Order: sequence, then structure tokens, then C-alpha cells
Amino acid sequence: MPRLSSTRSTFLSFQPPAIGEEEIAAVAETLRSGWLTSGPNAEELERRFAEYVGARHAVALASGTAALHLSLVAAGIGPGDEVITTPITWPASANVVVHAGARPVFADVRESDLNIDPDAVAAAVTPRTKAILPVHLAGQPCDLDPLHALGLPVIEDAAHATESTYRGRKIGALSLATCFSLYATKNVAAGEGGMVTTDDGELAAAIRNLRLMRRGEGSLYDVTVAGFKANLSDVLAAVALCQLEKVEEHAEIRRRHVAAYDAAVAELPGLEPLVRDPRDVHALHLYVVRVKAAEAGADRDDYQRALREELIGTSIHFLPVHRLTYYRERYPDQPSLPVAERAGAEVLSLPLSPAHSAADVEDAIDALRRVHARFTGR
Repeated sequence: MPRLSSTRSTFLSFQPPAIGEEEIAAVAETLRSGWLTSGPNAEELERRFAEYVGARHAVALASGTAALHLSLVAAGIGPGDEVITTPITWPASANVVVHAGARPVFADVRESDLNIDPDAVAAAVTPRTKAILPVHLAGQPCDLDPLHALGLPVIEDAAHATESTYRGRKIGALSLATCFSLYATKNVAAGEGGMVTTDDGELAAAIRNLRLMRRGEGSLYDVTVAGFKANLSDVLAAVALCQLEKVEEHAEIRRRHVAAYDAAVAELPGLEPLVRDPRDVHALHLYVVRVKAAEAGADRDDYQRALREELIGTSIHFLPVHRLTYYRERYPDQPSLPVAERAGAEVLSLPLSPAHSAADVEDAIDALRRVHARFTGR
């Protein structure tokens, strides 16, 4: 069947940030204030973020990766230790384990939502296991209770989960540490940045000590730990404060977009969205479908190329980390993880952002329908 022309004249970006005049004004005000590095905005962001997630402490950092890394270091993770994590994640979730000097151990994921499988985690525990690092994929909280029951420190990668709740409890104060991202595509988007929330005062103090290379004011300083340069600038904190103010407004837009996708995808055999647990609040950071080639008429890569020809941007969340070159070569004894490996060839994320209009999402849906009809002959 010949390809029908796209209804769009411009390319639909996959996940543009929803930035308004408030963010622009906040940045200008910060620049005029003279605070370019960490200052009152970063402190205010910590206070408001802790309040939002219901945690006693929040520490603002330069990135979500830094949040994970410093949490591991502050928790005492180091050489000889193992940290269990998921293979369906951005590589940073595993990279930080390597940076801490430990070994990442990958446990397979569940077929339903592609979050880490607690049974697989339990089977992977050894005497060297010192922490578990689960990821709330796409905004669906992973099953935390059985992970906590293993009695090991849990450091959550909540980069996708700012608005998420697990069994009625807000993500952010349920584990030893919870790490959020303020990257440009995230639900609270500052461009760059991260946040650690915790109820453990000693851990928070240790992370604060690690995020800068010195303590004290002016020229009279001291060094008590070999710290990192991982603090958040006030310019980015100003953007994040505006975004946090809009988080519920943006969540409502995401809900409408997801409802439109749900209705359309339900009519397209071979395209299956990830399961969302009704007991939880899903942050709806990503809309991921699995492309089942036998029914969909083509594989994920074919769909991604065809949608790009229709001027629709997509992405992949994620390729299995344990099969990427660095991890495959450094840890050749990693076991096969069949669910993750199969999913890695099937997942495709459709455009989802509060910056998208309803018409944008309808364009994406129309293109998806055309591509599906072309591949299936229906």
C-alpha cells in the first residue's frame, strides 16, 4: 500500500519542554540578582520539593545522575559491593554503580510494566549485595514492598516519577533515598538538575558534604571528604521552581493526551501499551507501546522509521543496558534476561509532553493509524 502524505508540515518533536513566560522572567530575575551558582533559589527548591513529596530532606544537585551517584557513595557503596538494578533503564542507573566502584547486577523485568521483577531481585542477592536500585519506568512505580522486605537499602531512580504514588504513598520518602531528574524532558524540566529526597538526616548531610569540594565561607574553608562538583545553579533552580508550580496543571494535560492514545492504540492490533497499576498514581512521563511484529505487520524499528517519515518524533525506552557494548564486554558473565531482551526490541515511545496540543497528539495518532494500516494491510 503506498504511503499517504503526512498531515503535518513541521516535525513533531518527541518531548519538548513546556516553558512559558514565568520561567523566562524567573531566569531574568535570577541573573539580575547576581546569583549564578547555588543560592536562595536552590534552597527554596529543596524546601518545596521536600514538601511536595513528603520527605524530611531534599538535596538539589547538578543532575539526576549525580543524585544517584552521591546517594550510593553516601550510603557507603564501594569496591567489592554489588548493586542490583534493572536492565530496562537509561545507562546512568548502572553507570553510577560503576562510578562508586561497585558492580551492577541486572535482574530481569516483569512482562506487564517492564519494571524490575522482585522475584528476580531476590534470586540475584548474594553476600556482596549492598543495595537495590529500582527504576520507576515511564512513571509507573515499581513494586517496592517486596524489595524493602529483602532488608537491603533501596535507592530509587525516580527520574520518571515526580507525580507518582505507590499504594497511596507519594514516591519520595519510602526508601533510604529517592533520586529525581530535572532534565529537559522530565515532568519538572529545568534543563539539567537533580534532587535526592530522604527521611535520613545523616544521609542528607553526607550528600550535601559530597556535592561540593569544600566547606566554609570565603577563603577560610576546609575539606572533610573528597567531594564532587555537583551542586545546582540558582538559574536552573529558578526554572525548576516555576515547573514545580505547574506540575499538576501539566499532569492534567498529560492525562488527556494519554487517554487519547489509549483509545486509539486499543484499536490497533500488535501495539500494546505498558500496564498501569490502578492502585498507583502513574506520573505519565512516557507513553510506551510494545510493537509485536507478528500482529503489527512490522517491527519496532520499521514503525519508528515510518513515523519519522510522517514527521512524528519517537524514542526508545530502553535498550537493555546489559547488552550495550561497555557492559557486555566488562561483565561477560551476565546472565540472559529474556523479558528485558525481548522488550528492548519492541518498545517505542510516542510523543508526550504538556507542550503538545490536542491537535499534535491527534496528528501522532493519525500517523500511527496510517502506518499500522500500511504494515498490516487493514
